Amino acid sequence: MFKRTQNTLETEIINRESLIQKKIKMPTEYFKVLQTARKAFASGVTKPVKFRLQQLESLLKLCEENEEKLIEAVKRDLKKSKIEIRLTELEYLKNEIRGAIYNLTEWVKPQSTEKNLVLLMDDSFIHSEPFGVVLIIGPWNYPVQLSLVPLVGVISAGNCAVIKPSEISENAAEVLAELLPKYLHQDCYQVVKGGVPETTELLKEKFDYIFFTGSTTVGKIIYQAAAKNLTPVTLELGGKSPVYLDDSVNMDMACRRIIWGKLLSLGQTCVAPDYILCNEEVQDLFLKSSKKVLAEFFEGDPIDSPDIGRIINDRNYKRVQSYLKDGNIAIGGKTRDEDQYIAPTILTGVKNEHQVMKDEIFGPILPIYLVKDEDEAINYINENEKPLSLYVFSTKKNIINKFMQKTTSGSLCVNDTVIHLTIDALPFGGVGFSGLGSKYHGKASFDAFSNKKSVLIRNFNPILEKIASDRYPPFSEAKSSRLRFLLKKRKNYIPSCFPYLAVFVLGMMSIVILKIVFNAADWNDKLPKILQ
Repeated sequence: MFKRTQNTLETEIINRESLIQKKIKMPTEYFKVLQTARKAFASGVTKPVKFRLQQLESLLKLCEENEEKLIEAVKRDLKKSKIEIRLTELEYLKNEIRGAIYNLTEWVKPQSTEKNLVLLMDDSFIHSEPFGVVLIIGPWNYPVQLSLVPLVGVISAGNCAVIKPSEISENAAEVLAELLPKYLHQDCYQVVKGGVPETTELLKEKFDYIFFTGSTTVGKIIYQAAAKNLTPVTLELGGKSPVYLDDSVNMDMACRRIIWGKLLSLGQTCVAPDYILCNEEVQDLFLKSSKKVLAEFFEGDPIDSPDIGRIINDRNYKRVQSYLKDGNIAIGGKTRDEDQYIAPTILTGVKNEHQVMKDEIFGPILPIYLVKDEDEAINYINENEKPLSLYVFSTKKNIINKFMQKTTSGSLCVNDTVIHLTIDALPFGGVGFSGLGSKYHGKASFDAFSNKKSVLIRNFNPILEKIASDRYPPFSEAKSSRLRFLLKKRKNYIPSCFPYLAVFVLGMMSIVILKIVFNAADWNDKLPKILQ
C-alpha cells in the first residue's frame, strides 16, 4: 500500500515538474536568446561602421546566392508569380541594402546644430547611437521583404535584432531561420519561430525597440505589451487606402495602374487600393476600361493565369468571399474553394454600412463608392480613419492640391498606385489608425533605429567664461538683461556653406600674404645691388 502511494506521489511530482518545465520552456528559451543578443550588443561589436557594412554586404549576398530558394518558399506560401516575388520581395530588398551600403558612412556622421552667442565657440551636435536589441515581428503577405527591410535599418544603426517571421507563411519562415545564421553574426541577429503563444511569450521579454508589421488588431496588443516596459515601437498597420478618380485622366492608363496595384499579391498588400471614389459617369468609364485591362493582363480567365496568386488560407478566404454579397458584382465574382481563389472583382452600388466599406479588404475586391465631386470625396475620407496611402487620379492641379492640403495620410501618390514605395528616400509609414512611431526606408530606417543623442562639448576659454558668468549668483537686473541678450534666439543669416567659404577666403589671403612677403624678400636682395 505504501509502495503504491509512494509511486503515485513520485509520478505526481514528475508530472508536476514536467508541467512546470513546459510552462517555463518558451520564456526560458527566449530569455536565453535575448541575453545572447544583449551580451553581443554590450561587447560593442555592432557599433563600428566596418562591422555594419560587412553585415549588410552579407545580407545582400544571402539574397543573391539564395534567390531561387527564397522565391520558391514564398511561392509555396502565397502561390504568386515568380516574377512578382522577385520584383516585390528580393529586388526591393536588395535595393534597400545597396542604398544603406552606399550611404552609411554619411548617415553616421554627427549633425552640427545652431548655437547661441554664449556657446558660439563650443561644439554642439546630434550623435546617432543604437537603441540596443530590437524585436522585428514580420507579416505573412511579404514575408521576406517585410522581415528583412527593417533589419537593414537595424544593422545600419548598429543594433542587434531578434526576428520573428510570421508562422502563417511557414515556408518562408523556415528558409529565413535556416539562412540568416549562415550569413549574419549569429549572436547579434537571431530568428525565432512560432505562432501566437510563442509571440505572446516573446513580448514578455524587455526589448529596446519593437518593430511590428501587421493588422491593427494585433498592433494594439503589441502596443500594450510595449507600454509595460515603455519600449519605443513602430507599428506598420494598414487600413483602407482610397482612390479618387476623375475624368481628366487617361482612363486606360489609370485603370492599368489601379488594377495592377490592387492585384499585387491578390490584393494582400497593405497599400493596395481599397476602394474607388468617383461619380457615376467616371464609374462607367472605369468599368469599360477595366474589362479591357483584365483581358489584357490575363488573356482569358484569370483562374488559369500563372500571374495571379491565391488567398493565404481558408480563414482569410472565407472573410474576403463574404464581401461579395455587398453591392452588385459588376466584374468578376468567381471563386474556387479548393485553392482559395477569388477572381478580380469590382463591386458597384456599395453603401457606407456595407462591411466591405468598413474592413480592410486584403483581397482582389474593389468596391466603387459614388460621390459628386472631390469635395465630397475629401469629406468621406476625413470621416474615416487616416489611410496608410491615398491615391489621387487627376490632372487638375487644384484638385491634387486640395487632397494634399485637406486630407491626412501616411503617403499620397498621384496618378499611380504602390510605386511610390520604390523610392527609398521617401519615408514609409502610417498615421493614427494606419500606423504609429517612426517611419522607415532608406535614411529614415537608420533614423528610426537610432537614438538621436544631443551633445554639447564646452571648452575652458576664460574670455567666454567671463561673457557667460552672468548666469552665476549673486543675480541682478543688469546680469539678467545681458544674459537674455546673449541667449536670445536669432535668425541665422550665415549660409550652410560658410565654413567652406571661410576656408577658401583664408586660403586665398594666405597666398596673397605669402606672395607679398616673398616679393619683399626678393626686393631686399636686389636693392643693395642697385645702389652699388
